[in-house]
Amino acid sequence: MTDYKFFHPTEVRYGDLDPQGHVNNAKYLTYFEQARIYYLIKLGLFSTDQSFMEVGVIVADVHITFHTPAHYGSPIKVGVKTTKIGNKSMTVEQSVMDSMTGEVMASGTVVLVTFDYEGLKTIPVPEDWKEKISEFEGL
Repeated sequence: MTDYKFFHPTEVRYGDLDPQGHVNNAKYLTYFEQARIYYLIKLGLFSTDQSFMEVGVIVADVHITFHTPAHYGSPIKVGVKTTKIGNKSMTVEQSVMDSMTGEVMASGTVVLVTFDYEGLKTIPVPEDWKEKISEFEGL
């Protein structure tokens, strides 16, 4: 999984654990989401002083494959990359991995749809988004 150009370090919190002592499956969605926001910030598509209503994307589809469990204190990072830009959507691949060894703990694909929250409708992916993502990812 070395083909990611963006990684976000994160922390396994005690509250992320399930009764078996490893990270609850649902928490991986939170790890993915947090990393995607920082990815958008890195690309200049979102800033920390914006409202979340201005992000302009909604999650349409998520698929996650769990490879090995993460535990409290596991040093993890989340890789993010856009692999496809459509007319109104983008496909993003993500992986949660051990930041020391690179071992993949979970991997997944997320489809994001660009959305106008005021008009409550999907919108075309903005041209500047396409340009910035394509430049960063080499698409």
